[in-house]
Amino acid sequence: MWTVVYIATSLSMAERLKSVLEEEGLLADVRPLDVDQNGRGSVELLVPEGEAEEAQEVLNRHLGGLK
Repeated sequence: MWTVVYIATSLSMAERLKSVLEEEGLLADVRPLDVDQNGRGSVELLVPEGEAEEAQEVLNRHLGGLK
């Protein structure tokens, strides 16, 4: 079962975060929810349930570095 670990505000951001997770050896997928023609909107970032905790740690490290 896939679990949402983050909701990005654009398709490009979700794709970048997906790449970060994949570089760490995690499976990841994106699911656009409400995206306009410019790629802006809500996009879910998903990982397998068993990898959710590790994915959160990776995202926290990565997103913390963006501040």
